[in-house]
Amino acid sequence: MSEITYTRQGDYLIPDLTLPTEPELPLGRYAMMHREYLEQHKRVTYLNLLTEGMLNQHLYEVEQTALKRLELLTKQLSMEQGVTEELKEKAPMQWVGLMNNIRSQAEEVILTELIYS
Repeated sequence: MSEITYTRQGDYLIPDLTLPTEPELPLGRYAMMHREYLEQHKRVTYLNLLTEGMLNQHLYEVEQTALKRLELLTKQLSMEQGVTEELKEKAPMQWVGLMNNIRSQAEEVILTELIYS
C-alpha cells in the first residue's frame, strides 16, 4: 500500500486521494442510462465500481450486452411477426411501421432487464 500524503489548507491537513485511472471506453446510450440509474438508485454499487476503477468497464459491458440483445430480439420478433425483406419491397411504409414497433418492444425488454435492474 502506498503512503498517504497530505496537503495543508489553513489549519487542516487534507489527504491527497485520487481515484484509480480507468481506460477510456466508448460508452453509448444504454451505458449512460445505466450509469444514471446506478447513481440515483443503486448508490452503493455505483460508488464501489467507481472507487475500484471498474465503472467504465461495467458500463461498457452493459452497453455491448444491450446492443447484442437488441439485435437478437429484433431478428426474433421480426421473424415471429412475419416482417420480411419481401414485405419491405412490396409495402415499405408498412414495413417501417412494423419495424419501429418491433424495435420499441425490444428496447422495452432491454431497459427492463438490463438497464434498470
